[in-house]
Amino acid sequence: MTVLLGQVREGDRDAFDRLFPLVYQELRRIAGGQLRRERPGHTLQPTAVVNEAYLKLLGGLEVDWQDRAHFVAVASRAMRQVLVDHARRKNAEKRGGGRAHTTLTNKQVGLDVPTDEILALDAALDRLEALEPRLRKVVEYRFFGGLTEREISELLGVTHRTAQRDWAKARAWLYKELYPA
Repeated sequence: MTVLLGQVREGDRDAFDRLFPLVYQELRRIAGGQLRRERPGHTLQPTAVVNEAYLKLLGGLEVDWQDRAHFVAVASRAMRQVLVDHARRKNAEKRGGGRAHTTLTNKQVGLDVPTDEILALDAALDRLEALEPRLRKVVEYRFFGGLTEREISELLGVTHRTAQRDWAKARAWLYKELYPA
């Protein structure tokens, strides 16, 4: 995988096509986890999320791919964009239709987020990035990418304990942003 990422970094589009099957199942698992958090009857399927993310990744082949964790992190961001785009389209169609709630466990974000508020979560992550970019990355990698705290610490070049603290701080900040007193 590292060899293929190096070839992709050098502009080899065929290497990206050979790389994708190696990570497809992992990306599909991540997408499946994301969709399980959505309301029942969600119209996107994991395969569709992965395929749309793949198309986004193809457009970003100039990325300086470092390793598997970096690839998954960038793919996580692409999947976040796919889910947010889908939510925007649905929101435009419904304009406030029935709200379904999903509970995110501590393994994810640790707060209840109504599905139609995925746009609010996206906006909150943008605000968090303006304040503390690393915290936004931690949330994105953990929540949208399914990376562990250990993988996040390696990807960001911080200690495992720092990644744990960042995750706790980001969850608390998001809760305050999404559910003001």
